[in-house]
Amino acid sequence: MLPDWLILLISFGYLGLLFAIAYFADQRADAGRSVTSNPYIYTLSIAVYCTAWTFYGSVGRAASTGVGFLPIYIGPTLMAALWWFVLRKIIRISKMRRITSIADFIASRYGKSTRIGGLVTIIAVVGIMPYISLQLKAVSTSFQVLLHFPAVQFPQAHTGLSLWSDTALWVSLAMALFSILFGTRHIDATERHEGMVAAIAFESLVKLLAFSAVGIYITFFLFDGPAELFSWTPQYPKLGELLQLEALPGGYANWLSLTFLSMMAILFLPRQFQVLVVENVDEQHLKKAMWLFPLYLLAINIFVLPISFAGLMLFPDGSVDPDTFVLILPLTEGQNLLALFAFLGGLSAATAMVIVATVALSTMVCNDLVMPILLRTPALQQRKELSGLLLAIRRGSIVAILFLSYLYVRLIGESYALVSIGLVSFAAAAQFAPAILAGIYWKDASRQGATAGLMAGFIVWAYTLLLPAFAKTGWLPGSFLEHGPLAIQALRPYALFGMDMFDPITHAVFWSMLANIGLLVGVSLFTRQNTIERIQATLFVDIFEQDIDQDDVFLQRGTAMVADLKGLVTRFIGRDRAEKAFTGYARTKGIELPADVQADANLIEFAERLLSGAIGAASARIMVSTVIQGEAEALSMEGVMKILDETSQVIEYSHRLEGKSRELEAATRKLQAANERLKELDRMKDEFVSTVSHELRTPLTSIRAFSEILLDNPDISPEEHRKFLGIIVKESERLTRLINRILDLAKLEANRIEWNPESTDLRGVVEEALLATSQLFQEKSVRLDKQLPPWPVPMLVDRDRIMQVVINLVSNAVHFCPPEKGRVLVRMYELRETVQVEVSDNGPGIPKAERNRIFEKFHQLKDRDDGKPKGTGLGLAICKGIVEHHQGRIWVRARPAGLGTAFIFSLPRPPEEQGDGSPISSPETVMPA
Repeated sequence: MLPDWLILLISFGYLGLLFAIAYFADQRADAGRSVTSNPYIYTLSIAVYCTAWTFYGSVGRAASTGVGFLPIYIGPTLMAALWWFVLRKIIRISKMRRITSIADFIASRYGKSTRIGGLVTIIAVVGIMPYISLQLKAVSTSFQVLLHFPAVQFPQAHTGLSLWSDTALWVSLAMALFSILFGTRHIDATERHEGMVAAIAFESLVKLLAFSAVGIYITFFLFDGPAELFSWTPQYPKLGELLQLEALPGGYANWLSLTFLSMMAILFLPRQFQVLVVENVDEQHLKKAMWLFPLYLLAINIFVLPISFAGLMLFPDGSVDPDTFVLILPLTEGQNLLALFAFLGGLSAATAMVIVATVALSTMVCNDLVMPILLRTPALQQRKELSGLLLAIRRGSIVAILFLSYLYVRLIGESYALVSIGLVSFAAAAQFAPAILAGIYWKDASRQGATAGLMAGFIVWAYTLLLPAFAKTGWLPGSFLEHGPLAIQALRPYALFGMDMFDPITHAVFWSMLANIGLLVGVSLFTRQNTIERIQATLFVDIFEQDIDQDDVFLQRGTAMVADLKGLVTRFIGRDRAEKAFTGYARTKGIELPADVQADANLIEFAERLLSGAIGAASARIMVSTVIQGEAEALSMEGVMKILDETSQVIEYSHRLEGKSRELEAATRKLQAANERLKELDRMKDEFVSTVSHELRTPLTSIRAFSEILLDNPDISPEEHRKFLGIIVKESERLTRLINRILDLAKLEANRIEWNPESTDLRGVVEEALLATSQLFQEKSVRLDKQLPPWPVPMLVDRDRIMQVVINLVSNAVHFCPPEKGRVLVRMYELRETVQVEVSDNGPGIPKAERNRIFEKFHQLKDRDDGKPKGTGLGLAICKGIVEHHQGRIWVRARPAGLGTAFIFSLPRPPEEQGDGSPISSPETVMPA
């Protein structure tokens, strides 16, 4: 027996070391020298997944089910292989939308709904409370073992202890203190908790080393290696049975259900979401975590079977609780220091989980449960400073959650083994999976569907797992388990509707997932999303197609003053942080933000994102709406239909193109030689139609969004009405330009275009074209050099059409130039009978195989990075048609790949202007530097 003062001294000394590590990491972070921004610390923080369940419960489960403990770790290993596709998307969404928790993620996806955020919070708190109680039970039990061994083999229940002598209570208070100090230092919940992450990573190392030390001692010192240990199994028939898969209750169905639960738990337990998503600083860290974390799981579980088998052989009469084998075996052999080290390992596993879980849950309780209610109270609306209140709510939530968890372990926890308690929480966390996975991959998943699915899944989980826990402890009558409520056999919680072939966990997973997924899909298919839901769905599903710095200006439907926005943000995050944020925004945008001016939509969205980090997306939207003022008028249906009618013409033209292509394909069957060529034309057509469809869809989406805003808000102000109509007109003009390009090509091919030849100064045409494209050069920081004659160059041409050619060539050159380092050279020179205009750049160049086909209609160059076509494939074909109509010629002269491209077109000079052939400048191509 170890003296209690020594155990307490070492325990508090260890907790003090954690405080020191966390304090050091926070100080380094404040100084801008982070110690946690690397993939190894990130991976170790993910290992918070390995709790006291792993440290103690895995051995206990192996002692009763053999290899049945493996599904809990096979699931995360399988899911880790998918992190780059699933988790990276969740991280990207959370960083761009300033997501603070799993409740905030779901609420933001489904229309920034406070109701669904509150529902998720309730599910999380009720579902994770048993898991937190598991940690308290494990630490308290291990302390009792060290303190009373060998007098106590099965530590007495917490219900037999007085409140003040119960170790679990003091453990709860110590964990609450740590969580408050290093999990709620700042009000911005999206800010990384450097100190907490550093302490969690350190604890992951300690629990791995401690468990491995016990395993090595038992395997190689207590026994003479694994071979000698397992050679005893024939003398213990039970050990042989444990090596078979059939040892797991429920058989293969249980294996599948536990693997599924653990796959979901590694992502959707609130603590895992906290360390995987909120605390992530670089999504590239996933590349190492994808293989390092499974390696950690292998290392910490490699000695589970040796320890459990050794315990079963040394205590075959069942006098020792298998959950305590990790402590009892060293103590039995007089290895007190090793047992003490094992105790610290278990303490690390428990405290890490409790700290992260309570921080995550307290954020959810504050942002998604308490604040949406308080923000509607008149007293709170008059309060000028709210950041202190937010911190108080979060800290109070931590204390309340730990106290409720303590009550659970004191009143109910003794009825279950450690692993069983954990599985109850795993099944609760799995209820979040359908709403999140559908939300990031299926745009039609609706708020009503997600809400119905979550409620149904939670109710079934509570009925099949939580209520039976109360029945086993006598808080509900035993007949509830045996005969169902009101003696209705079909409603027995462990055999719902007569399904009694599964174990309780598999049974609960089947029915809860069936209800959850069924209602999510079914209700979503038969309900209509509102405007905000559709916008949020697109933002989440198409996250990788968005600029990480883009603003959701189309979400804002009113106006606000800069002073009002700054004052609102100051109330929640403090004056210094608000001032710093707004100053940084103004510096980034290169603008001034005087208090007495009207804020634009970008600034309103910026303020909402700031608030999202403090009070969650749903509450932030409510608060921003309190300072936005505006009235709306509905856009007339006639105007909307006119826009749709114009765009339908483009779609109809695309259909005609498809029909023509099919006719060409049918004709080519007669001539094998021409068949391959027509197939290539069809491929180019498909790419063209896809590109044009994309070009159409972008302005159409904007037109529809603003039209719906105007339609849904009849009270919008005339100013806002004109502003939104202006945007709609601008997008309509964008559609018109695309349609005109298509029509130009059609008219050229049909020889129906109207030409207006006149005596024109070609030099002036080129100068005017360069002036029209000057904004393009500024946006990409591309330098323009020009070599034009100092005198007029008279030509007989259609001025507008030739200018169209020059603008198209110059725009293409700027488009393919590298930003900052791009150079474009425009030259003009006269020969005896022609005038030539050359536009050259220092872009990537054109592959040799493409040079002869670059002027064909529908032919598009593909981007070298993503392989996608660039442009519509019409511009150069139109240029060729215009030049050739003027009896001229257009061609491309290219250097090897990467050294640039030059497009040149020549036009015949009028007979009276034909000179002696001396060029104004050398016709040899000079590529820009």
